[in-house]
Amino acid sequence: MKNHKDLDVWKLAMDLVEDIYSMTRQFPKNEVYGLTSQIKRAVVSVPSNIAEGAGRRGSNEFVQYLYISMGSLAEVETQMLLAQRLNFVTDIEQILEKIVNIRQTLNGLIRYLKRNS
Repeated sequence: MKNHKDLDVWKLAMDLVEDIYSMTRQFPKNEVYGLTSQIKRAVVSVPSNIAEGAGRRGSNEFVQYLYISMGSLAEVETQMLLAQRLNFVTDIEQILEKIVNIRQTLNGLIRYLKRNS
């Protein structure tokens, strides 16, 4: 297995972290311990779990961590939709497109690992 830093999905997830951190600067200051904190934790969880899974011994363990990343990604998507509904941000299409791309890439890696385990 490659080092996690060589995986395209990890790189995409790291880019998403940067985008979310940048976007949450627009959120109201009174949300710093609310939605801002929650979305940052969730988005950091995506590449973190990819990295942790890649560092495990077997493909089955890696797949489990990729599923956790998938769950965190769904959480980020939901939180971005909430932020839009609450008028904290207006244009989240680029973020949503990145989420879809990461989800598809995660699914592809999961299929690959299951087929070759």
